Formats: sequence, C-alpha cells, structure tokens
Amino acid sequence: MVSCFAFILVLGIVVDDAIIVGENIHRHQERHGDGLRGAVEGAREIGKPVVYAVLTTAAAFLPLLFVTAFGQMFQVVPLVVLPCLLFSLLESLGILPAHLAHGRRRRRAGPWRRFQQRIAGGLLWCVRRVYEPALESALRWRYVTAALGLATLILTGGLALGGATNFQFAPSIENEFMTASITMPLGTPAAATEAAVAKFEAGAARLRASLEAETGVDYFRHVATMIGDQPVLARGGGRFGRLSSDVVASPHIGEVTIELAPTETRAHTSEQLGIRWREQTGPVPEAVAIDFHTSLLSTGEDVDVEFSGRDLDRLRAAAEVLKGRLAEYAGVYAVADSIRTGKAEMRLDIRPAAETLGLTLQDLGRQVRQAFYGEEAQRIQRGRDDIRVMVRYPREQRQSLGTLETMRVRTPDGGEVPFSQVALVEPGRGFASIRRIDRSRAVNVTASVDPQVVSTAALIGDLRERILPAMLAEFPDVYYAFRGTQEAQEEAVSGLRTGFVLALIMIFGLLAIPLRSYAQPLIIMGAIPFGLVGALWGHMLMGLDVTFMTLLGLVALTGVVVNDSLIMVDFINRERSTRGEAIQGEAALPGGHAPVAGGLEHAIRQAGSQRFRPIVLTSLTTFAGLVPMLADRSMQAAFFIPMAASLAFGVLFATFITLFLVPVSYAILDDLQRLPRALPVSLGAARRVSDPASGA
Repeated sequence: MVSCFAFILVLGIVVDDAIIVGENIHRHQERHGDGLRGAVEGAREIGKPVVYAVLTTAAAFLPLLFVTAFGQMFQVVPLVVLPCLLFSLLESLGILPAHLAHGRRRRRAGPWRRFQQRIAGGLLWCVRRVYEPALESALRWRYVTAALGLATLILTGGLALGGATNFQFAPSIENEFMTASITMPLGTPAAATEAAVAKFEAGAARLRASLEAETGVDYFRHVATMIGDQPVLARGGGRFGRLSSDVVASPHIGEVTIELAPTETRAHTSEQLGIRWREQTGPVPEAVAIDFHTSLLSTGEDVDVEFSGRDLDRLRAAAEVLKGRLAEYAGVYAVADSIRTGKAEMRLDIRPAAETLGLTLQDLGRQVRQAFYGEEAQRIQRGRDDIRVMVRYPREQRQSLGTLETMRVRTPDGGEVPFSQVALVEPGRGFASIRRIDRSRAVNVTASVDPQVVSTAALIGDLRERILPAMLAEFPDVYYAFRGTQEAQEEAVSGLRTGFVLALIMIFGLLAIPLRSYAQPLIIMGAIPFGLVGALWGHMLMGLDVTFMTLLGLVALTGVVVNDSLIMVDFINRERSTRGEAIQGEAALPGGHAPVAGGLEHAIRQAGSQRFRPIVLTSLTTFAGLVPMLADRSMQAAFFIPMAASLAFGVLFATFITLFLVPVSYAILDDLQRLPRALPVSLGAARRVSDPASGA
C-alpha cells in the first residue's frame, strides 16, 4: 500500500523535468523554426539547472530512509521515488529532445490544434497583461512585497501554534472492525467472564437497534464473541489444519468483535461507533481492564505515563492520583493502570517456636509443596516416554484447604508437629506480572482521548507543565516518563528533524554549485517556509489534522519547491550575463523604494516571462497528480491524505512565491550587495556639499 502511494506521489513530480525541458525546447524552436537546432540549444541551456533540481528533490526524500520507530514503514517511499526521479532525468535530457527535434511538422488546424492555440494564447495574454505588470509593481515596492510575505508567514505560524490546526501524531484510520477486550481478575472462571462479556453483547445489540432506527441501515455485518485465548490450529486436519480442542487457557479474558458495513456506506466513523458502544454498554465494575480498538493503525495509547521507583505501594498511590486527575478532563475515557493482581494464594510464614525445633521457612515450604504438588520418587521408561512417579496426598485431600490446617510437619530429628503450631497462613493475591525499568519497578497509567473534545497534544502539555510536576513534589521517590504514542512520536520526530537538517544542508550545497554563490541559494531556499504555509492552509481548508504524515510531506516538499526557484534564478543570471551587465556595478539610491538597476529589472522581467508557463504547468501537474489521492475516501487512502495535502497545496502556494517573491528577493539581494560601495560615494558627496572650502 505504501509502495502504491509512493508511485502516486511521484506521478506529478516526474513530469516536471519533461515540462521544463520541453517548454524550453519549444521556445527555441519558435524563435528560429529549426526543430533540431531548437532541441539541442533548449536542452543544453536548461540541462544543468534541471540536473541540480532533480538532485535537490532526491536530497529531500533521502531523510525518509533514516526515520526510525513508527516511520520505518515509509522507508519504501524514497526507494520508489529516487529511481523514478533519476530515470525521469535520463528521459527528459536524453530521449525527449530527440523526439521533439523531429516533432515539428505542419499540422492541420483541427479542433484539438485550435484548443491548444487558445490555451497558449491565454497563457501569453496572462503573461503580458497580468503577470508582467504585477511583477513590475512588486519590484518597485519590493520591500513592501517582502514584508507582506513575511507577515503571511508569521500569521500562518501564529494560527498553527494558536490551535487553528490540531496535531495528532497518528490519526485514527477508519476501520471496518470494532473490538472490545475485557480482562477479569486472574483466576476468574469462564462462567463469570462470559457473564461480563454478555454486557458488551447487549450493548452492541442496543447500538445496532439505535443505528438502524436512526439511519435505516444495518451497520453490523457479523458479531463474534470469544472467551479465553483464541484457538490455535493443530497439526493435520486438511489444508488449513483443524481447531484444537484444548481446554481454555485463560478463562479470565473475553473479547467481542463486530464487523461493520463498508466505510463508504456509513455516516459514522468506527471511532464514533466505538464511543457509542462504550456508552451503551455502561460500566463493568468487576473487570480490571477494558480496551476498545476501533482504528486500523495504532501506535499505542493516547496517554501512557510510566511511573518507576523502588516502592510498589508508592507507585500504586501515584497511579491512583494521576488516574483521578485524568478522569477530570472532558473527552478522556478508559483510564486504567497496568497493575494486575494474580491468582489467590496462601502466604506462609514460620513461627518463632518452630525455629527452636530446627525448622526453617525453606523446610516448611518444601514439605507443603511435596504434600500438594508432589515429590518425584522415580522415573519409568515406557518405550520413548519417560513416566514420572510422584508421591503426594490423595486427590480428595489436595482439593481442600482444610488439609493444610490438619497437616503435620516433620522436624529434623524425625518428629512431627501440627502445622498450626509452627506456621502462619495469610490469604492474598500475587502479581500477574512485575515490570522493571532500570532495576526499578514500573507501573503504567493509560487513557484514551476523544479528539473531537480535547486535543491529545494539549492534554500532554498540561500534564507536563502542571499535573506531573506537582505530583513529583508529593512523591519525590517516583519518576515518570511518557510511553506509547508519545514515545513513538518523540523517536520518529527526532529522526525526521535530524534528516530535515541534513537535507537542508545538502540542498544548500547542491544549489551553491551551479549558482557559484553562497547568497543566491538562500533566496531559493526562502521558498521552503512558504511551501509550509501552503501546506498548513491546505490542511485547514480540507479540515485535516496535522499528523506525522504531514511532517513527512513537508520534508519531501523542501526539494520540490526549490526546483522552479532554482531555474528562475539561473535564468536571471543568464539574462544578466547575456546583456553584459556587471552585477555589482550600480549604486543603490537611498530610500526604501529604490528603483532596480535597469539591466537587472529587464533581466528579471525577461526571466519571469520565460519561466511563467513552465512554472505554472509544473505546479498544476504536480497538484493534479495528487488530486486522486486527495479525493479518495477509501480506508487505505485516509492515512496518506495529509502527506498528499502537504505536497499538493505546498507546491501550489510556492508557485506564487517563485513568480513574485523570488525575483523580489533577488532584487533586494542586489541592493544589499551594492550598498557597501554606495555608502562611500554618498558620504563623499555629503562632505563636499557641507565643506565650504570644497567650492562645491
């Protein structure tokens, strides 16, 4: 599924190189009418920036190879994208020019040809009547234009940090199954577990009836109930084996699974139905844990706080305090801890009087074990089997605790004393399991969060800043750490952050090589934050939450948005070099609205006019390639839509940045480069005016 998504993702990107090369060849062929000459000159002129544009895109996808934890499943994305990009480069610079060199034949003015001419004429009209006047105004008011761009960036960042977009590390993916798992105290008989599971079945029946009355559609396909462990396939019994008839191994575990109608036919999501199922079932006080699973993909509990320390009683107390605080939040449900009591047991201790008889606690425990479990007397070989002969009390006596009270204990000298005179018995329960972290005992407190009511990120932030610091003051010997989704999020985001920084460094180095400048790559990379602006506005427009997939899309976006900007800057440099203008030759005028140097203004206008058509076409094809993913409402596509939205809307918004803000930034950079040489001239002129002896 991830591989298919990667192919859809790269679909709109791979045609960019062909569009850029093909459009430049077309421009040269239109200039002098020679197809072969135009193909050679057009491909040669655009070859170097196209190569580096592809390399920057590849550098942006490389960090996905090194994402750990939850993000490891997406390592296949660069393995699909990178070869596609490299082969598209080979095709656009090697094969496409050969086709276009012989493709300019005289065509009849048919309907399709007239349609093409209208589109080309419309683009030309847009360049002449709309884009060039707007670009000229932007260059004249370049500092105001740059300020508006910066204000847009700050406004979008403020909206994102202010809660306009909700962050969910792993979104709830629509599922066609709902499962309710119930765990009873260890040692609970199967009949008691079955009675508890019946409450979930009754709740499911009430939910089914209410949904059918509400929508007129039966949302349920099948309902399956299970007590104990799932049956395993025994050997033999046909192609798929046969179900074993072993006794239920864990009678304290129960589960109810509901198969829902397909996603496209339902008006409610599986998560919404799971919440309603919980409400219809009501509380089950005899259960120690109840878990509802409604999402197709889960990285752990929404809230998972792990307490660790030496004293288990202190850990229990801290867990109870946190459970009480979590229950106060609206939208937080299924609050539980990981403390599980084991089976009922009798704890033995020795009396002081027994020590005078030479008895130890080890002697006492060994004799009780021999009486009820047995002591191996001998082994008998029967064929290939080894038969153990155990000596112990008869079955009737082993089934009653009264036998323990009437038991007689042998002393080291061979005598016998009543059990009650040398031993103490205390009933209790052991632990189902004991977890340790760094040699300390650990207890986890978990909870689920309804994203429609409260943000998980906001809840975790409140726990970090307010709740847990106050608890540490009350329990100084208890330490805490976030596990579950938060732990996976920190690991994945940390790896992605490191990869993003490395990608930026690689992109900067790749841009500096063809431009032969350390300042101009900053102009091109300035489009990256505005691509992020487009991605966030796209999420708000589509009502999507920002997820880890969004972050993956933003990393990939960094390489895509610099492509057109690189070619734009390269064409400006080429135009300036063609006209023989010295880049640093003119002094800037004082004031915020200094006119651009004449040669530079002409070069920017020419480059903008020449690059308008390929920039618009590459952005539209990239966006159109992702539209099927954005419009897909299937269960599989829901997980990838945030990444597709990041790329689609980021590229679309970056188009305006490439057409306006990149030329404006180029002009501002030229002002800054000419400013140190302009200051001495201006200061000298000021001195001549103020000095009467100068004769000026």
